Amino acid sequence: MSELTIDPARTALVLIEYQNEFTSPGGVLHDAVAPVMESTRMLDNTVELVEKARAAGVTIMHAPITFAPGYGELTRHPYGILKGVVDGNAFVKGTWGAEIVDDLAPSEGDIVIEGKRGLDTFASTNLDFILRSKGIDTIVLGGFLTNCCVESTMRTGYENGFRVITLTDCTAATSQEEHDNALRFDYPMFSTPVTSQDVLAAL
Repeated sequence: MSELTIDPARTALVLIEYQNEFTSPGGVLHDAVAPVMESTRMLDNTVELVEKARAAGVTIMHAPITFAPGYGELTRHPYGILKGVVDGNAFVKGTWGAEIVDDLAPSEGDIVIEGKRGLDTFASTNLDFILRSKGIDTIVLGGFLTNCCVESTMRTGYENGFRVITLTDCTAATSQEEHDNALRFDYPMFSTPVTSQDVLAAL
């Protein structure tokens, strides 16, 4: 692989759904992702990367998903992944489960992307507008789930003309198979998949 170069002034690190429902024991979806989280050490890796990227001048963006109680924003008959969210009563605004995990709580100067209601961070938010208004052309993605929200955001970022870098060791899915499959087959088509250490070296 050619040497990775990153210009912090034109780069955003987008942290997708690092919320207690996923990250923390007691979260509705934590048990489902815990094995892959442990295998990649994704939380520790992300904390280290965020600290150093922030210090280097990279824009840090948090992209939590939240819903009003009752999930009025969604179809009355959700299916697929969002059915699991509704059935588990997950990511309800104002609850502990919807909060960003303490280890990655937004710092001064970070941007919290508002309005994420689905899988693709671009779809229902002002992410694209903020990136372009700040002159950012490179997005570095980490979070949950490898093959769902991170992948959806990666594909749209690619389509929208951004340079997309995906963090192979800062992502987790509900099974090792799904995680590995996404990294092996999908990520290389729509991004440059690298480790957090590769990004740190490029900074």
